[in-house]
Amino acid sequence: MQMDAIIPKLKLVALLVLAVLAIVMVIQNTQAVATRLLFVTVSMPLAALLVLTLLIGFAGGVLVALKVGKPRA
Repeated sequence: MQMDAIIPKLKLVALLVLAVLAIVMVIQNTQAVATRLLFVTVSMPLAALLVLTLLIGFAGGVLVALKVGKPRA
């Protein structure tokens, strides 16, 4: 087998492993937690809080990468 045929299969396996880990995380973290943000207290499942935190961090990373990647005029 050539590397061109192996890499897509490795990507698929990695994606499946990450999906299974995400499902296990959601199943194990269904208890509600109270989260305070300034003056607001929100109660939500821990898994939802983790996903929200992940998305905020990802968006921040994308914004920083876009800012850093631009050539200076």
